[in-house]
Amino acid sequence: MYKERIVIKVGTNVMTNKDNRIVRPVLRRLVKQIAELYERDIITILVSSGSVIAGKEVLGKSKIKNKTQRRQVYSAIGQPRMMRLYYNIFHDFGMKCAQVLPTKRDFSPGVHRENMVNCCEGLLAEGVIPIANEDDAVSVTMSMFSDNDELASLIAQLMNADKLIILTDIDGLYSGHPDAENSNLIKNVKPEENLNKYIKDNNKAEEEGRGGMGSKLDYAQQAAANNIPTYIANGKKDNTIIDIIDGKATGTKVSL
Repeated sequence: MYKERIVIKVGTNVMTNKDNRIVRPVLRRLVKQIAELYERDIITILVSSGSVIAGKEVLGKSKIKNKTQRRQVYSAIGQPRMMRLYYNIFHDFGMKCAQVLPTKRDFSPGVHRENMVNCCEGLLAEGVIPIANEDDAVSVTMSMFSDNDELASLIAQLMNADKLIILTDIDGLYSGHPDAENSNLIKNVKPEENLNKYIKDNNKAEEEGRGGMGSKLDYAQQAAANNIPTYIANGKKDNTIIDIIDGKATGTKVSL
């Protein structure tokens, strides 16, 4: 029995460099922290972006002009590559991982929702780390999440997580553009706070994803409103996850 379960979402900007290529040492640092938590009897569900970028690395420039179809193709090619990367890194730390590709209907009441819960609970019971990502190869209409921030928030609520950690490439929510001299990190946020005035100049989306800071804050507040403390923090820094679990002030905390 695990003392605590957390959901960690890692965005495309965290795992890529300025040339939009996946940086393996970043993934390794991520998995190393998950392995350390496992030794503390804290189990993780990982929500990971990256399949589209991984597909682009394999295929290169696509001849497909339709943006949606192009994304489907990149994702279909990239998903197994991402899982191979994760499988090998988790194996290096003596751990197992599994792929979960939900669509929006899996969170609606009924048999799909039950199947989703049963699958994740079974994996956690076996000490296997579920790695969830939206199935971009087929989720293109009504079944599409707005982004993986929404998916992470929904999984955290569905699985009664104790914490949700959303990793991005900046330290959290700022009062203005993160690079501006007069901009300050906002360390604590309530679920009901309206912070749109801070989002206007701070809403950079993922390069190959869809979620910017506005999305992260919205879904963080939704999770927090359901009594799941949520953190928006810099995943490129060492030990960010461990620091959050240890109660060290880092990033933006969204909580009741």
